[in-house]
Amino acid sequence: MFDKSKPIFIAGPCVIESAELLERVAEELVRLRRKLNVEIVFKASFDKANRTSIRSYRGVGLEKGLAMIADIKSRYGLPVTTDIHESCQAEAVGQVVDIVQIPAFLCRQTDLLVAAAKTGKTVNIKKAQFLSGADMLYPVQKVRESGNPDVWLCERGNIYGYNNLVVDFRNIPDMLRITDRVVMDCTHSVQRPGAAGGKTGGNREFVPAMALAAKAFGANGYFFEVHPDPDKALSDGPNMLYLKDLESVIESLL
Repeated sequence: MFDKSKPIFIAGPCVIESAELLERVAEELVRLRRKLNVEIVFKASFDKANRTSIRSYRGVGLEKGLAMIADIKSRYGLPVTTDIHESCQAEAVGQVVDIVQIPAFLCRQTDLLVAAAKTGKTVNIKKAQFLSGADMLYPVQKVRESGNPDVWLCERGNIYGYNNLVVDFRNIPDMLRITDRVVMDCTHSVQRPGAAGGKTGGNREFVPAMALAAKAFGANGYFFEVHPDPDKALSDGPNMLYLKDLESVIESLL
């Protein structure tokens, strides 16, 4: 489905907040796709099961969320992706999305990977914050040996002490030896996990540089969580990119 000779861009809000938010982001992605002649995938989560606090907003749930994502796919003609946290979600998600995303903390969960593989859709596995790029051979094997050869990997930084991440960009060429599509998660890699008093902090000002550094190391995909007003977002605001800035960041990568 996706041209392997071209970079791919995945973008959207961290979590589904409202239909209006999804529409606003989708309209901008369609405009950028047309103007810049790039492949763009729409991303939003129906549930954020790994929020720092039990009081944190999680999303609209599986059934409602998939209906909203399917609506975006139908109305705007964008390929779509979302993440799954439990193997029982895979079948329903696979009926809607083009790419099933595996969260970093769950990338070694065998049943989850097998269920994702069985959807027949592209499986994008985020590298855990505690693994090296070379370690990702084994999650990829789990998907491939379950009958699905279409696997991507995604770099999102490594734990560096408490409440901090650092990106070892050598992971990108290491993962390109395993699979031919490696996506750089340019926004989650600038997180400060749990560092904002029961919430995750972050430094969005470093997002453009993260993207350019990843390109220098061979990345051929880029993931950006975007929001019209990140400071008012219900999840991951500090590390999300302003929607209005996405165009200039993509242009810098082209």
